[in-house]
Amino acid sequence: MVAMQDFRVSNDAIDDAPELRRRIADEGYLFFRGLMDVDKMLSLRRDMLSVLREGGWLVDGTQLMDGIADVSRCCTEPDIEYATLYHEVYKLQSFHRAGHWPQVLEMMEKVIGEPIISHPRKIARMWFPKYTDHTTPIHQDFVHFQGTYQSYTCWAPVGDCPIELGGLAVLPGSHKVDRVLDHHFSLGAGSLAIDAGELEGQWHSTNYDVGDALIFPALTAHQALPNLTEDRLRISLDNRYQPLSHPIAEHMLDPHLDGVHMVTWQEVYEDWPDSDLQYYWKELDLKVLPLDTHWVEAGFRESLARAKTGDSRARHALTRIVKRDPDSEQGKLAAAALVTGDA
Repeated sequence: MVAMQDFRVSNDAIDDAPELRRRIADEGYLFFRGLMDVDKMLSLRRDMLSVLREGGWLVDGTQLMDGIADVSRCCTEPDIEYATLYHEVYKLQSFHRAGHWPQVLEMMEKVIGEPIISHPRKIARMWFPKYTDHTTPIHQDFVHFQGTYQSYTCWAPVGDCPIELGGLAVLPGSHKVDRVLDHHFSLGAGSLAIDAGELEGQWHSTNYDVGDALIFPALTAHQALPNLTEDRLRISLDNRYQPLSHPIAEHMLDPHLDGVHMVTWQEVYEDWPDSDLQYYWKELDLKVLPLDTHWVEAGFRESLARAKTGDSRARHALTRIVKRDPDSEQGKLAAAALVTGDA
C-alpha cells in the first residue's frame, strides 16, 4: 500500500463557512472528526448488519456489530448477488434518513454556499475482506454521477474504519485540473480508473472513527484502500449533494444499482412508517440532464479488447455481464469476446 499522509482536520473552521469554502477550493477536500451523531450511526450500523446477517453475509454465532464476514460469499457491486441483498439494505428508511440528518445538510449548505439538494440516489458501500482485486480504483466522481462539477460527496464510515479496513483516500489539489481525466477499464465499483501514473502528489487518508466525515467535489481524484482485514466487512455511506440551481443527471433520481438488479422507489418505500422523504425531489424545480454513457461505453470496449487477449480481470468483468444480462447487446458482445479469448 502507498504511504498515506493524514488528513488535515477542519473542525477548527466548522462554523466558518467562508474558510471551509476556501479550504475545499484549495485542497479538494474537508475532513471532520465527529461530524455525524455517533449514536445514530451505530443504530444505522445495527440496522444494516441485521439485513446482511439475514442474507447470509455474516458468520453465524459472531457478534452482530463486529461485522464478521463469511468470505465464501465475497461479491461486489457489479454482481447480481451483491445488488440483490444490497437492495434489501436499500429499503431501510434509516439508511435514507442518514443522508438528511440536520448536521450533514447544514454542513453541506455551508460548503456549497447556497440552497442544496441531497441526491435521491443514496449509496452504501459494503466491502468484503480478501477481495482486494475489486477495491474501488482511482477515479473522479463526475464520470459516474455527472450533472455538475459542483456536486459533492460526503463519505462516512458506518463504524470505526482503520486504514487496514479500507477507508477512502484523496489526492489533494487534484480537482484543480478542472476537467475529467481519462478513465480506463478496471475492476471495482464503477469499473473505471485513472492511470496512477497520470497523477502526482501525496495521497491523504486516516484511521477513521465512527462519526467522522470526508467531503470532496466531483473532480477530486480519490480511491478506496483495500480491505486487508481477515474477516471484517467495511460499511460506509457515500451520499451526494449539489446546488439546487445546478442541473442534476436523471439517473441520480433513481435507486442505486437499479441497472444490476431492478428495484423501484415504490418497493423501497413499501414498509416505511414515514412519508416525508418519499419522492421529495418531485416537489423541486430541477433541471434534469440525460445520462452521458460514453465513459462507460469506452470502458466496456476496452474490456472486450483486453478479454480477447486473455486478460483475466477483463474476462471476470465480462463474465459478470453475461451472468447478469445474457440477452442484452452487451451480454452478447461479452459472450463472444470470452469465446474468442478461449481460442
